[in-house]
Amino acid sequence: MTQEKKRTERGWNLENSYANLPEFFFSSLNPTPVSSPKLVIYNHALASSLGLEADKLKGNEGVDVFAGNEIPRGSMPLAQAYAGHQFGHFTLLGDGRAILLGEQITPDGRKVDIQLKGAGRTPYSRGGDGRAGLGPMLREYIISEAMHGLGISTTRSLAVVTTGEDVIRETEQPGAVLTRTASSHVRVGTFQFVSKWGSVDDLQSLADYTLQRHFTHADSSSNRYLFLLQEVIKRQAELIAKWQLVGFIHGVMNTDNMSISGETIDYGPCAFMDVYHPNTVFSSIDRQGRYSYSNQPYIAGWNLARFAETLLPLLDHDQEQAVEIAQDAISEFTALYRSKWLEGMRAKLGLFHEEEGDATLIDSLLGMMQKYEVDYTNTFRALTYGTMGETTLGKAPEFVGWQELWKARQDRQQESSEATQQLMRNHNPAVIPRNHRVEAALEAAVNGDQSVMSKLLDVLSNPYAHSLEQEEYSTLPEPTNRPYQTYCGT
Repeated sequence: MTQEKKRTERGWNLENSYANLPEFFFSSLNPTPVSSPKLVIYNHALASSLGLEADKLKGNEGVDVFAGNEIPRGSMPLAQAYAGHQFGHFTLLGDGRAILLGEQITPDGRKVDIQLKGAGRTPYSRGGDGRAGLGPMLREYIISEAMHGLGISTTRSLAVVTTGEDVIRETEQPGAVLTRTASSHVRVGTFQFVSKWGSVDDLQSLADYTLQRHFTHADSSSNRYLFLLQEVIKRQAELIAKWQLVGFIHGVMNTDNMSISGETIDYGPCAFMDVYHPNTVFSSIDRQGRYSYSNQPYIAGWNLARFAETLLPLLDHDQEQAVEIAQDAISEFTALYRSKWLEGMRAKLGLFHEEEGDATLIDSLLGMMQKYEVDYTNTFRALTYGTMGETTLGKAPEFVGWQELWKARQDRQQESSEATQQLMRNHNPAVIPRNHRVEAALEAAVNGDQSVMSKLLDVLSNPYAHSLEQEEYSTLPEPTNRPYQTYCGT
């Protein structure tokens, strides 16, 4: 069997539309080969959905691709250039250790980016080694797949391989490469890059590419680029609302970490909140709380304003008119976000329809949750099953009064109590990737035991199942005087 025939049989069906943009946007280069790649974890179901021959990719042929040692048929590898505001400071960035292999055309006609993360140095590495550690790559695998299970738009993880080479971060650890899939890797920072260093023609090329890739229904719009801005705002409003509804904290909401497609991208110092507190921060480098839980909607709005600024030359030939158009569009974000968040909170409380006092009812509950320092996820789970009486909050006098108002609110609905509870089950996960569970899984996997991670991923794959096996994964960690911290290892 020829090498070409072997490659064809793996199911790769790659296009390279990003490579059709001006070369200004990227650098063409191959991944840096590694010494002895070994498969650690592989997403068989995702591979099948992409139209890949999932069983064959588990073998050496697949591992070589996932490690960057072999380029799949049809690939034109490249590293993307972008910029970004990192903690508010603008800088030139780019794929410093990631290589885009191309876009897999799936059986249902979707284009899905296939990217290797940790694939070696690129022109954008800025002194870095271009590599990644096993722990952080597995962390992205776990959290991104958990987000997918929660029904939140996200990049996904296809495979993680070790490289046979160690990397130095806080400590020495095994090197690894993550194969990531995404609707695309076009970021707010991509637009910032071309706005700062490119021409208006370059900017229009990127905007037209993005419209064609993600917003094909824009053809009939009178102002295609305003439509692009409005659609990105809508997607981000929905995405951030979903983050807030499950207590997810991204940790590093720089503009280069905001995807134009509306997917969650770049899982660095992210984590899920246990005890409800709006100012929760996990990232070791976020000392001012810029990217705290409560700030996420505001930062999203700030990032979108930066995106709008890049589009000004396309919104209108008159600068003042373009600014006015952009400001009007951005001003809609807060209301869109608030509407999506309230809609989600109503569902978490079993409320099918809108009433005027709903926001007050919700805010009152959150205030009590903060006061009594109760777990965010488990509180809504207890509300779903009527077990609040067993909790600290449930014994509080002010909660008893709140509960009467809540029950009266539910009683004004026509829907049955069974339908109400099902609505709550569908919107209140039984499990989230608890930080202590994730850390335990990572520690075991890095030391060669993947069973802990495998079980965790299985439990997280359907967090709304409310199964018996999920019970133990809903328990909180043992009390500690050391606050949980995460690091930008990915």
